[in-house]
Amino acid sequence: MERLTDEQFRSLFLYRYALRRFLLRGAQSAARVGLTSQQHQLLLILRACPETTPPSIREIADYLLVRHHSAVELVARVEAMELVRRAPDPQDQRIVRLHLTPRGRQRIEEMAPTHLAELHEMAAALNVSEGLIREIAERYLHGVSRDIAHTSDGHPPKLKSQ
Repeated sequence: MERLTDEQFRSLFLYRYALRRFLLRGAQSAARVGLTSQQHQLLLILRACPETTPPSIREIADYLLVRHHSAVELVARVEAMELVRRAPDPQDQRIVRLHLTPRGRQRIEEMAPTHLAELHEMAAALNVSEGLIREIAERYLHGVSRDIAHTSDGHPPKLKSQ
């Protein structure tokens, strides 16, 4: 195995530090409105997905990189807060689809400015557009999809375009 250079170690450190900072600011934003980071992420997933085909609990588990039963417990807690609701899939009654409630939509929209400001800050520091950051993230996820074995189909889930 090839040894990493000092510069490569600095790159690893700086990238992970930037990610942790982004996640910390997100957790602080979520806490201000009475949510955990995972609860916030669940609301973000539901807000990002098109309403024509809301995600199932299995898809939520895949997006969060957690086991199905953990996603079920998370959904139950957020549902008790009246931020999401469950509904059977019209085509397959065995599948439960998740929807944001008006209250859930309000919560995620309260947090969005903090996250968007952090994304703008990151984009400016990198001298790139938000679109390029999204494209890089999508390419990265596509490139590592073969290494992800814990999702239902072996690939990271993809948000469908609206």
